[in-house]
Amino acid sequence: MSLAFKRFISTGAKSAKKYMAPKPANGPTHAKLSPAQKAYLDRVIRVDQAGELGADLIYAGQYTALGHRQDLKKLIRHMWDQEIHHHATFDALQTGLRARPSLLTPLWKVGAFGMGLFGGIMGKEVSMACTEAIETVIGNHYNTQLRVLSNNFSDIKDLRTGECTHSEEVKNIQNHIKTFRDQEGEHLHIAVTHDADKARPHWLIYNTVKLITKSAVYTAERV
Repeated sequence: MSLAFKRFISTGAKSAKKYMAPKPANGPTHAKLSPAQKAYLDRVIRVDQAGELGADLIYAGQYTALGHRQDLKKLIRHMWDQEIHHHATFDALQTGLRARPSLLTPLWKVGAFGMGLFGGIMGKEVSMACTEAIETVIGNHYNTQLRVLSNNFSDIKDLRTGECTHSEEVKNIQNHIKTFRDQEGEHLHIAVTHDADKARPHWLIYNTVKLITKSAVYTAERV
């Protein structure tokens, strides 16, 4: 069974523990999130899990189409391995924090794999232009989430000191997002330096894929 097919039928992380903030030995350290904060955090987990599932399968599609090329095999596999880890992390957070998954998960799976496969069939340049567009959107998306988590989640009361700080749960999510944001930036750099701009017509491919990605993010946050 090919790895791409295994990723397509994957049902998520088997254990959430290693991806979660350590559970305090003596009970909760912080007050509960407000309803608005809990709703936003659920939305973050839902859209990021759907997005990383999509990224996992986009690279699976690219690898299926281009993995035979020695100049691209290791490069795509490197990016794919990172996306597999991102996907596993948000699968685990979704389970551990009991966040509702996107109802359109089957659509994200088919669409993402199809986009990666089609881009790969069209050639290296088109595939890299798709990656350039996707990673541009995702980098901005993660930056927005980090700003909201930094600004709107610092008022959670520490039950030990009485001060208002970020809880360990929120800091854990922030740290994951920061790491993944930086790795998505690396993928963007790889795409730009591997002939993304030589795809023809670049402006049409780039802007179309950006629009599709933004629409998927908007929908996955809500559905």
